[in-house]
Amino acid sequence: MIGIAQAFAPTYARARTQFLEAAATASLPIESHRHPLPGREGEDLAMDVVRDGPPDADKLLIVSSGCHGVEGHCGSGVQVFALHDQEWRDKAHAQGVAVLYIHALNPHGFSHIRRATHENVDLNRNFHDFSQPLPVNTAYREVAPLLLPDAWPPQADNVRDVQAWIAGHGAAAWQAAITRGQHEFAGGLFYGGTAPTWSNRTLRAVLRQHGSRASRVGWIDLHTGLGPSGLGERIHCGPDDAAAVQRARQWWAGGGATPVTSLHDGSSSSAFLTGLMWTAIGDECPQAEFTGMTMEYGTQPLEDVLQALRAEHWLHLHPEAPAAQAAQIKTQMLAAFYTDSDAWKGQVISQARQSMFQAVQGLRD
Repeated sequence: MIGIAQAFAPTYARARTQFLEAAATASLPIESHRHPLPGREGEDLAMDVVRDGPPDADKLLIVSSGCHGVEGHCGSGVQVFALHDQEWRDKAHAQGVAVLYIHALNPHGFSHIRRATHENVDLNRNFHDFSQPLPVNTAYREVAPLLLPDAWPPQADNVRDVQAWIAGHGAAAWQAAITRGQHEFAGGLFYGGTAPTWSNRTLRAVLRQHGSRASRVGWIDLHTGLGPSGLGERIHCGPDDAAAVQRARQWWAGGGATPVTSLHDGSSSSAFLTGLMWTAIGDECPQAEFTGMTMEYGTQPLEDVLQALRAEHWLHLHPEAPAAQAAQIKTQMLAAFYTDSDAWKGQVISQARQSMFQAVQGLRD
């Protein structure tokens, strides 16, 4: 076994090394899909894939990390711990469930302490049929001039205007306007893109390869940045379908002890979103019954997280910023999505581990 704290890493480069070492220690094959650009330290970047279980398994559980780059510190820790956890591995094997670990869906954002991909796209807003008209976020048009001022920190007039908008519309409307995704402002926040990203295309290939033989697929996608610190909100990922929601709640709600929320009924801390990653399962593995869940761990108050996102995005648009300011902004960004404390890491592992055991039981039943 590895210690809980030791499963987490302070950089992408270290996280990747620990993931590959854990797979090698478990004698599992590794597939590495190399990213075209280098990392922040000049390191190679890749979406790394490890399958623990036979290729023809009828039941498949996906555990993925790093959809939103910097959030990968959390998910990688879960995956590394799981690969060292013999009790967990024995349980999955005994139930005939193959486990597919997808490490660093967005390795560029992970390495560069960004949420977006190298195309400046929010990967979890990028799964659309781009031959069709894209959703229009009219509220983002309103707030776009406020989000990324010319100077950072924001001057008094920007602070005043932001506060006035929130006072007039409410904090929930501010969150929704910013985070639900938009396809008009390519240099803006939560940009969903106008074409599939590298990560989108690569993930689809992985799903086709590993999911085509499974009749039942579960997916736990690990995220951070919303909710109370250390609490893993279990958010249903799937269609607005009563049977799918019921399955997710049967698997993960723990009889009400660990409620499963949903974007569809407004019970989630997340705004309603489109272009979500889970939709790729229906495209690439149409034969499979799918049950999915996002585990969303809280870190800091939402207003602090949004401010960190604004600052980091401002820095992305202003690479000429002084080195000290750039370092401060990146430190702020990392802290908004990764709490480097033993207590927080313990909460992350215990809740993720519970949800993985529950998923295996659900797939078996």
